Amino acid sequence: MSTRPAGAAPPFEVTARGCESRIVLDHVTGRWGTLILLVLHEGPKRFSEIRRAVEGINEKALAQNLRQFERDGLVARLASDGYPSRVEYRLTETGAGIESRLRELVADLYAAMPAVLAAQAAYDAGRAETSSQHP
Repeated sequence: MSTRPAGAAPPFEVTARGCESRIVLDHVTGRWGTLILLVLHEGPKRFSEIRRAVEGINEKALAQNLRQFERDGLVARLASDGYPSRVEYRLTETGAGIESRLRELVADLYAAMPAVLAAQAAYDAGRAETSSQHP
């Protein structure tokens, strides 16, 4: 069964090992990608602003992700004239479209969290019960 959306261009199949769309999906859904895109929803940000907003990310990981997104056409790097130069990052039109769907996913996740937490508690209780029965 194909995971290709109706009307999608035939050469892209995200489940195929060498598909370019799979690589970009990895960029977007990797450890930091989604968080960076969500932060840029608020508007252009400087490197340090993004780093502060995405708790736990280091400079190297942020720089790598921003370069990948710039190459993918999801983020634009804007350097201003003047001294000192000011560099900001913003979502492109393509990046904004993907980011809006990510925001929808996060909203759905927030709404599902009570059920998720209840399921985790039930699972953990069942696992604890099972391990206490087997010495």
